[in-house]
Amino acid sequence: MAAATVTAKARRTPALVLVAHGTRSPAGIAVTEALAGRVRALRPDLGVRVGYLGLVAPSLDEVLAGLRGEAVLVPLLLGTGHHVRVDIPAAVASAGPRLRCRTAPALGPHPLLAEALADRLAEAGREARSPDPVVLAAAGSSDPAARADTARMARLLALRMGVRVVSSYVSGDGPRPAAAVAALRDEGHEGVSVAMYLTAPGHFSASVREAVRKPVRESAQDSARGSVRESVGRGVSDVLVSRPLGPHDAVARLVVRRYQRACAGGCGRPGSNWTPVTSDGRIRTA
Repeated sequence: MAAATVTAKARRTPALVLVAHGTRSPAGIAVTEALAGRVRALRPDLGVRVGYLGLVAPSLDEVLAGLRGEAVLVPLLLGTGHHVRVDIPAAVASAGPRLRCRTAPALGPHPLLAEALADRLAEAGREARSPDPVVLAAAGSSDPAARADTARMARLLALRMGVRVVSSYVSGDGPRPAAAVAALRDEGHEGVSVAMYLTAPGHFSASVREAVRKPVRESAQDSARGSVRESVGRGVSDVLVSRPLGPHDAVARLVVRRYQRACAGGCGRPGSNWTPVTSDGRIRTA
């Protein structure tokens, strides 16, 4: 009887589908799967699956096609953008009448991500009481709401660390990470560090590491000869860059929180999707 009760309860519990961006990087895929494993450890009672929006199998469409009943989709994305507004709802619509879905907000911005970002910087070697500013390096987007989300995340990290945090973007509008680092160094901040605001390693993270360090070396070479030797001697080219968020415990806890709050709202009618978008285009983070 007890086993039957547990089975019936499991059927009523919506599946948790982690929606990942997708990458050609094996390391990036491994990190995403490791995060899924940490979520499973926190909620062993759930059926946790990962569906990718591109480049990697299984696709989100394939995962949803294999589900029945109810599902909660939690995007492993750090802000509002095309994927949350368009791609995920389209995948839900294609699932048809057999599945009722509710889509949680993107992970960011959130104080738990500030906790994870601060820990990643500490792991990379940043001193706990360093007064030097931080450059928050995000993937970027042409969507103004996504850039606003990154700016809000920068403020949350600044509150967490008690230092100035500057937003930057690998693509789309806004300053590039290398330009943000160079500007802060021009102000006299020798110990600038870069917080990688990405969920997993891949093309964007490699671009940040390469771009951030190369312009600093070039700017030193363009200086007067005497200052070049002095700057290189101080290790100007060695900019501290943290690794992506990955399977940090705070990220896993945030995924579970997003799932639980989405469940509290209930799933919609079959084949429908509910995404909490406000009138000005923001994704609700409650």
